[in-house]
Amino acid sequence: MLKERMINSRAGFGMLGMLFLLQIATIAGVAVLPAVLKLVALLLAIVVFICWFGFYMVQPNQAAVLQLFGRYVGTDLNNGLRWSNPLYSKRKVSLRVRNFESNKMKVNDNAGNPVEIAAVVVWKVVDSAEAVFEVDNYENFVSIQSESAIRHLASSYAYDAGNDHAISLRSSTDEVTELLKTEIQARLNKAGVQVLEARISHLAYAPEIASAMLQRQQAAAIIAARQQIVEGAVGMVETALQRLSERKVVELDDERKAAMVSNLLVVLCGDHHVQPIVNAGSLY
Repeated sequence: MLKERMINSRAGFGMLGMLFLLQIATIAGVAVLPAVLKLVALLLAIVVFICWFGFYMVQPNQAAVLQLFGRYVGTDLNNGLRWSNPLYSKRKVSLRVRNFESNKMKVNDNAGNPVEIAAVVVWKVVDSAEAVFEVDNYENFVSIQSESAIRHLASSYAYDAGNDHAISLRSSTDEVTELLKTEIQARLNKAGVQVLEARISHLAYAPEIASAMLQRQQAAAIIAARQQIVEGAVGMVETALQRLSERKVVELDDERKAAMVSNLLVVLCGDHHVQPIVNAGSLY
């Protein structure tokens, strides 16, 4: 695997002044020197002219990958106007932080439910040689491999787990983020790319099952609420019977205790307000 190595280029402004003076000198030599020396001055003028093609600009957070007839020579990270062998070919590679947002993809989760998922990946090039020579197009490579990793992650876990300990796409945000970042990084190592962050930007059930899943979530929430109401009602009935017995407000046999417990549970667990019933039999 080809790794990045640094190359020392010359400061461009110093070479600019020197070449300018040499160019003037050779042109003047061609004009005033004897015929034999004119040929030498002309050849020098051509060489100096070719040297002008050795200038190139390197911006901050940018690398220049240099090649000589197809052979990798090195990478120049020095900023500003630079000069090197004019026969070198120069390819600029941005080292700036970039982000990539995938398209919304429909994937079956671990439970077989179709979900829509998309993610944002923040990345940058850390090895210009690998980015240029190990893959054909590193930007396209990042895009395709990131989407592949997102699909694999979505199919490995359920959208919503049935318990708090299992990892799910919806509730385990931190764990899923770290898993997604690790998986994308493993796929992009060969391209000289470092993944800085990977987060899910869109997650939802597919439209064809969204309404059914909403009903299931509502049913689960109702069941959980009912369980909590029943637990609270049982505690309240137990406390009421205990206090009635301690204060000796009324003496109840088992049958009346059962009736009282039944009535209290109906009152406490019912969906509607209690409608009092007045026993008017004693009025007649």
